[in-house]
Amino acid sequence: MGSAGILVTLDIALRGAGIALLLIVAAATLRQARGRPAAWLGALLAVGAAAYAVCSSPGPHDPPVWFAPVLMLCTGNAAIFWLFAQAMFDDSFKLRPWHALVWLGLVVWPLAHLLGAGFTSHWLLGVLVRSAVILLALLALVQTVRGWSSDLVEGRRRLRLFILVAVALHIAVTVTVELVLGSAPVPMALHLLNSGSLAAIAAIIAVLLLQADLDSVLGPASLPPASVSESPASPTPALPAGGAAPEDEPADPALLATLDRLMSVDRLYRQEGLTIGVLAGRLGLPEYRLRRAINRGLGYRNFNEYLNRQRLADAKQALADPDQAEVPILTIALDSGFQSLGPFNRAFKADTGMTPTEYRKAAEGRNGT
Repeated sequence: MGSAGILVTLDIALRGAGIALLLIVAAATLRQARGRPAAWLGALLAVGAAAYAVCSSPGPHDPPVWFAPVLMLCTGNAAIFWLFAQAMFDDSFKLRPWHALVWLGLVVWPLAHLLGAGFTSHWLLGVLVRSAVILLALLALVQTVRGWSSDLVEGRRRLRLFILVAVALHIAVTVTVELVLGSAPVPMALHLLNSGSLAAIAAIIAVLLLQADLDSVLGPASLPPASVSESPASPTPALPAGGAAPEDEPADPALLATLDRLMSVDRLYRQEGLTIGVLAGRLGLPEYRLRRAINRGLGYRNFNEYLNRQRLADAKQALADPDQAEVPILTIALDSGFQSLGPFNRAFKADTGMTPTEYRKAAEGRNGT
């Protein structure tokens, strides 16, 4: 067997290993689905990556019609990646029917080309599809970076870093190859590099999957609107414990008590620009310990959500107080720690189902005023 044959054989072996690992990742993630969009999308993303390993393999690129499902999984994976990033890193994300249209918009062109439609030969369509793929990848990266500093789930923070590095490198390599080679055939060495990197990424994902607490990373199976205690003093929120600690790593009760005092007595949540780094500095702790305490001890997955729960409870107390009936809602929002009225109104409506004005009127009715 010549050197070319050895390279082909090695490429096939690496692609096969990567495909097998990705399918194992998909199956393992699917077992944790239980109504979690992030799990379903993660499994579909892994299957799509396996399909990409098939579609990007060297050889004739004139597939038969029965290859259509594999082609659809491959070309639509950019949309799945974008949706996965939203579902994984935004706890309030919900799948909408129009999301399916984005996926269909990506797969229509290559599917029509496979079926022999003449309009697909127009160069502009190819440019539009490639531009859409790049745009969705960039949007996914933005979602990955957004909220990174306030994320309290350790496994999810590591996943953000891995996705950022892996996707950025993949985009850089792909663009460089296309600029250098243009329409020239891709050398076998680059095919081998592609298959090797795919197998390496699949292996890293598999290792991370084995080490991760998926229930913590993926979050609770459903996210109904959580009821907030009327008093911000309670250290245990009425939230699903999606980030609950393993039994062998209980949260530090003394630290939780100190946090409770800072929020309920000192009302530190009113401080402008309060970040987890600032709070950790005040407590004299490394950030990771504070993240772990709030996530595993109190059940929160995001630091901003933790602060807003305190702020909303404060605002609800003020709105229900007859002595503050004439205080403007904007003043109450600012005093509670919100920076402007718009975010306060949206957060309040999402939490209670009522506007602050409606909530105040309902409280007045209960008080008989």
